[in-house]
Amino acid sequence: MLNIVLVEPEIPQNTGNVARTCAVTGSVLHLVGPLGFRIDDAKLKRAGLDYWHLLDIRHYVSFDEYLARNPDAVRFYATTHGARCYTDVSYPDGCHILFGKESAGLDHRLICEHYDRAIRIPQISEARSLNLSNSAAIVVYEALRQLGFPGMRLSGDRPEGEHV
Repeated sequence: MLNIVLVEPEIPQNTGNVARTCAVTGSVLHLVGPLGFRIDDAKLKRAGLDYWHLLDIRHYVSFDEYLARNPDAVRFYATTHGARCYTDVSYPDGCHILFGKESAGLDHRLICEHYDRAIRIPQISEARSLNLSNSAAIVVYEALRQLGFPGMRLSGDRPEGEHV
């Protein structure tokens, strides 16, 4: 099981997309406030489609509350300032992968304090960053690949009907 932590997310559609990724992968979604939207926002619900019943979601008023309720978590900090590529670390089962708000990312002091666990997704230098939900999906699936995709179907059923 993975834990995806969104710190002060601002755009409901991004959070809804991350929620859907968490639902289909069996990952826990942690939302750390303040949020830039109401949790009952229609855009958030629409982005998550009909997967909300599959989602384990936990809410925190502040980052301090998140830390207090998860004191022993192994954390990775996704940032454009990361020390290592997201594929160059080993993700243990149950780890927490943190993503910052869309407009500013994670707090720079936090990144400096935990630089050895700061991860980045490679991109061209002229670009600011990837979309939050895309970034979360990329890192989640790498972590799941390393863990052997626990509890997930690795192949689909052959479609019915005529085959070419």
